[in-house]
Amino acid sequence: MSTPEASQTIPGNGDGETAGPPALGRDAAGRLDLDSVPDVIQWFLDFDQRVAIVKHPNVEEVFQWKQQRSQTAGEQVFAFNRAEDRLAIGIIQALAEHATERQLHVWVSQLLNALDTATKATEAATTAYQLDLQSGGSVVNEAKKIPSARGREEFLINCWIETLCTAEARVLGWLYKELYDRPFVPDSLT
Repeated sequence: MSTPEASQTIPGNGDGETAGPPALGRDAAGRLDLDSVPDVIQWFLDFDQRVAIVKHPNVEEVFQWKQQRSQTAGEQVFAFNRAEDRLAIGIIQALAEHATERQLHVWVSQLLNALDTATKATEAATTAYQLDLQSGGSVVNEAKKIPSARGREEFLINCWIETLCTAEARVLGWLYKELYDRPFVPDSLT
């Protein structure tokens, strides 16, 4: 996968005729105004296919499955209404918790590592169990072809992680460029 930069219009990426995400707000000291971030996230949800996929019914189904699984397992998780809500809160939380360039760089790098791991695991399961993820059908139903419950769980969790990390890294990559006047490049900070 390429780096999650989104500051350029990328043909076939859903950017269409738009001018790009809205400008980020800054306070008097030049710091990021987190209240301006939701408009940026909404732009990506509306115009960037790699982020907008979070709104797809099949992704929503996997997200709801993941939430139910977490609750059943007794995990202390916030119950989001929709996958796109989870994405938005995650992005805002990442910006709040990773307020320096180094911290944000490390976080986006971790997202890309998680994405790589999840993608490889999803591809391996798809091949091993001859899953059809291209037809547009339910991923949760397709996962039933995996004979073990643990294998099904791991596959569906990796599907969710792959989607979430792609979308979050895409938006945070653009925000990184806007905040630090240079594109995010993995392994570029020493």
